[in-house]
Amino acid sequence: MPQTLHHGDLPQGLFAGAASVAVDSETMGLRVGRDPLCLVQLRAVEGDAHLVQLSRPAYDAPNLKALLTDPAVLKIFHFGRFDIAMFQYALGVVTAPVYCTKIASRLARTYTDRHGLKDVTRELLGVEMSKAQQSSDWGAAQLSPEQLDYAACDVLNLHALKSRLDEMLVREGRTALAQACFDFLPHRAALDVAGWEDVDIFAHG
Repeated sequence: MPQTLHHGDLPQGLFAGAASVAVDSETMGLRVGRDPLCLVQLRAVEGDAHLVQLSRPAYDAPNLKALLTDPAVLKIFHFGRFDIAMFQYALGVVTAPVYCTKIASRLARTYTDRHGLKDVTRELLGVEMSKAQQSSDWGAAQLSPEQLDYAACDVLNLHALKSRLDEMLVREGRTALAQACFDFLPHRAALDVAGWEDVDIFAHG
Protein backbone atom coordinates (compact mmCIF):
# COMPACT_ATOMS: atom_id res chain seq x y z
CA MET A 1 0.00 0.00 0.00
CA PRO A 2 1.30 3.53 -0.76
CA GLN A 3 2.68 5.14 2.36
CA THR A 4 4.76 8.10 3.53
CA LEU A 5 7.07 7.85 6.53
CA HIS A 6 7.52 10.91 8.73
CA HIS A 7 10.12 11.20 11.45
CA GLY A 8 9.07 12.75 14.75
CA ASP A 9 5.74 14.32 13.77
CA LEU A 10 3.14 14.84 11.06
CA PRO A 11 3.55 17.78 8.69
CA GLN A 12 1.32 20.64 9.78
CA GLY A 13 -2.10 20.66 8.12
CA LEU A 14 -1.67 17.24 6.53
CA PHE A 15 -5.23 16.15 7.36
CA ALA A 16 -6.82 19.59 7.13
CA GLY A 17 -10.52 19.27 6.34
CA ALA A 18 -10.69 15.54 7.06
CA ALA A 19 -13.83 14.53 8.95
CA SER A 20 -12.29 11.23 10.05
CA VAL A 21 -8.89 9.56 10.18
CA ALA A 22 -8.06 5.87 10.64
CA VAL A 23 -5.44 5.40 13.36
CA ASP A 24 -3.27 2.56 14.62
CA SER A 25 0.00 2.25 16.49
CA GLU A 26 2.95 -0.08 16.91
CA THR A 27 4.71 -0.58 20.22
CA MET A 28 7.46 -2.69 21.77
CA GLY A 29 4.86 -4.81 23.58
CA LEU A 30 1.37 -4.80 25.04
CA ARG A 31 2.02 -3.35 28.50
CA VAL A 32 1.17 0.32 28.94
CA GLY A 33 3.88 1.96 31.02
CA ARG A 34 6.50 -0.68 30.24
CA ASP A 35 6.53 -0.91 26.46
CA PRO A 36 7.30 2.23 24.43
CA LEU A 37 5.10 3.64 21.69
CA CYS A 38 7.14 3.57 18.47
CA LEU A 39 4.97 4.27 15.42
CA VAL A 40 1.59 5.83 14.69
CA GLN A 41 -0.21 5.13 11.40
CA LEU A 42 -2.93 7.38 10.00
CA ARG A 43 -5.02 7.52 6.85
CA ALA A 44 -7.92 9.65 5.63
CA VAL A 45 -10.78 7.97 3.81
CA GLU A 46 -8.69 8.07 0.61
CA GLY A 47 -5.02 8.42 -0.23
CA ASP A 48 -1.75 7.22 1.23
CA ALA A 49 -1.13 6.02 4.74
CA HIS A 50 1.08 8.34 6.79
CA LEU A 51 3.39 6.71 9.31
CA VAL A 52 4.98 8.71 12.11
CA GLN A 53 8.13 7.18 13.60
CA LEU A 54 8.19 8.87 16.98
CA SER A 55 11.23 10.42 18.64
CA ARG A 56 11.66 8.59 21.92
CA PRO A 57 11.59 9.41 24.77
CA ALA A 58 10.71 13.06 24.12
CA TYR A 59 7.62 12.34 21.99
CA ASP A 60 7.61 15.95 20.80
CA ALA A 61 4.90 15.66 18.15
CA PRO A 62 2.61 18.70 18.43
CA ASN A 63 0.88 18.21 15.08
CA LEU A 64 0.07 14.58 15.79
CA LYS A 65 -1.20 15.47 19.27
CA ALA A 66 -3.38 18.24 17.85
CA LEU A 67 -4.98 15.83 15.39
CA LEU A 68 -5.64 13.18 18.05
CA THR A 69 -7.42 15.74 20.23
CA ASP A 70 -9.21 17.66 17.46
CA PRO A 71 -12.95 17.55 18.30
CA ALA A 72 -13.84 17.94 14.61
CA VAL A 73 -12.00 14.79 13.49
CA LEU A 74 -13.30 11.32 14.30
CA LYS A 75 -10.45 8.88 15.02
CA ILE A 76 -11.25 5.32 13.84
CA PHE A 77 -9.44 2.42 15.56
CA HIS A 78 -9.58 -1.33 15.85
CA PHE A 79 -9.24 -2.14 19.56
CA GLY A 80 -8.82 1.54 20.27
CA ARG A 81 -8.63 0.94 24.01
CA PHE A 82 -4.95 -0.02 23.71
CA ASP A 83 -3.89 2.74 21.31
CA ILE A 84 -5.75 5.42 23.24
CA ALA A 85 -4.14 4.29 26.50
CA MET A 86 -0.72 4.34 24.86
CA PHE A 87 -1.34 7.86 23.57
CA GLN A 88 -2.46 8.99 27.02
CA TYR A 89 0.64 7.54 28.64
CA ALA A 90 3.31 8.41 26.07
CA LEU A 91 1.94 11.54 24.40
CA GLY A 92 -0.04 12.95 27.32
CA VAL A 93 -3.23 13.45 25.28
CA VAL A 94 -6.81 12.22 25.53
CA THR A 95 -7.81 11.04 22.06
CA ALA A 96 -11.38 12.00 21.15
CA PRO A 97 -13.83 11.63 19.53
CA VAL A 98 -13.26 7.98 18.66
CA TYR A 99 -14.83 4.97 16.94
CA CYS A 100 -13.68 1.40 17.50
CA THR A 101 -14.41 -1.25 14.87
CA LYS A 102 -13.74 -4.01 17.41
CA ILE A 103 -16.42 -2.70 19.78
CA ALA A 104 -18.77 -2.23 16.83
CA SER A 105 -18.06 -5.80 15.72
CA ARG A 106 -18.73 -7.21 19.19
CA LEU A 107 -22.07 -5.39 19.35
CA ALA A 108 -23.18 -6.13 15.77
CA ARG A 109 -21.62 -9.54 15.00
CA THR A 110 -22.91 -11.51 18.00
CA TYR A 111 -23.05 -14.67 15.89
CA THR A 112 -19.25 -15.08 16.15
CA ASP A 113 -16.40 -14.73 18.62
CA ARG A 114 -13.93 -13.71 15.89
CA HIS A 115 -13.47 -9.96 16.23
CA GLY A 116 -9.81 -9.54 15.33
CA LEU A 117 -9.03 -7.12 12.52
CA LYS A 118 -7.99 -9.92 10.18
CA ASP A 119 -11.22 -11.87 10.73
CA VAL A 120 -13.55 -8.87 10.49
CA THR A 121 -11.84 -7.59 7.35
CA ARG A 122 -12.03 -11.01 5.70
CA GLU A 123 -15.74 -11.46 6.40
CA LEU A 124 -17.05 -7.97 5.77
CA LEU A 125 -14.74 -6.81 2.97
CA GLY A 126 -13.42 -10.04 1.46
CA VAL A 127 -9.84 -8.85 2.02
CA GLU A 128 -7.06 -11.04 3.40
CA MET A 129 -4.55 -9.39 5.73
CA SER A 130 -1.08 -10.62 6.67
CA LYS A 131 -0.02 -10.39 10.32
CA ALA A 132 3.54 -11.63 9.72
CA GLN A 133 5.21 -8.45 11.01
CA GLN A 134 3.00 -7.96 14.06
CA SER A 135 5.64 -9.12 16.55
CA SER A 136 8.69 -7.55 14.91
CA ASP A 137 11.05 -4.95 16.44
CA TRP A 138 9.19 -1.67 16.11
CA GLY A 139 11.84 0.18 18.10
CA ALA A 140 14.46 -0.27 15.38
CA ALA A 141 15.97 2.95 14.05
CA GLN A 142 15.40 1.74 10.49
CA LEU A 143 12.10 -0.02 9.83
CA SER A 144 12.02 -2.57 7.02
CA PRO A 145 9.82 -2.22 3.93
CA GLU A 146 7.85 -5.22 5.19
CA GLN A 147 7.19 -3.49 8.53
CA LEU A 148 6.08 -0.30 6.81
CA ASP A 149 3.73 -2.21 4.49
CA TYR A 150 2.25 -4.10 7.43
CA ALA A 151 1.74 -0.90 9.44
CA ALA A 152 0.11 0.88 6.51
CA CYS A 153 -2.27 -2.00 5.83
CA ASP A 154 -3.63 -1.81 9.38
CA VAL A 155 -5.29 1.54 8.58
CA LEU A 156 -6.19 0.79 4.96
CA ASN A 157 -9.64 -0.72 5.56
CA LEU A 158 -10.90 0.93 8.75
CA HIS A 159 -13.16 3.45 7.01
CA ALA A 160 -14.75 0.71 4.90
CA LEU A 161 -15.18 -1.48 7.99
CA LYS A 162 -16.86 1.38 9.83
CA SER A 163 -19.37 1.78 7.00
CA ARG A 164 -20.26 -1.91 6.99
CA LEU A 165 -20.46 -2.13 10.78
CA ASP A 166 -22.60 1.01 10.98
CA GLU A 167 -25.12 -0.68 8.70
CA MET A 168 -25.18 -3.72 10.96
CA LEU A 169 -25.52 -1.62 14.12
CA VAL A 170 -28.52 0.16 12.61
CA ARG A 171 -30.05 -3.16 11.58
CA GLU A 172 -29.67 -4.57 15.10
CA GLY A 173 -30.82 -1.36 16.84
CA ARG A 174 -27.52 -0.87 18.67
CA THR A 175 -26.18 2.37 17.22
CA ALA A 176 -26.83 4.42 20.36
CA LEU A 177 -25.32 1.74 22.57
CA ALA A 178 -22.21 1.63 20.38
CA GLN A 179 -21.86 5.41 20.55
CA ALA A 180 -22.06 5.32 24.34
CA CYS A 181 -19.23 2.75 24.33
CA PHE A 182 -17.12 4.90 22.02
CA ASP A 183 -17.68 7.92 24.25
CA PHE A 184 -16.55 5.90 27.28
CA LEU A 185 -13.46 4.48 25.59
CA PRO A 186 -11.03 7.27 26.56
CA HIS A 187 -12.15 6.82 30.19
CA ARG A 188 -11.60 3.05 29.96
CA ALA A 189 -8.12 3.80 28.62
CA ALA A 190 -7.49 6.17 31.52
CA LEU A 191 -8.36 3.33 33.93
CA ASP A 192 -5.82 1.15 32.13
CA VAL A 193 -3.13 3.82 32.47
CA ALA A 194 -3.98 4.24 36.16
CA GLY A 195 -3.54 0.52 36.85
CA TRP A 196 -7.05 -0.94 36.55
CA GLU A 197 -6.41 -2.70 33.22
CA ASP A 198 -7.23 -6.16 34.62
CA VAL A 199 -10.04 -5.11 36.96
CA ASP A 200 -13.73 -4.90 36.09
CA ILE A 201 -14.78 -2.05 38.36
CA PHE A 202 -18.42 -2.69 37.43
CA ALA A 203 -18.36 -6.28 38.66
CA HIS A 204 -20.33 -7.23 41.79
CA GLY A 205 -17.57 -9.15 43.55
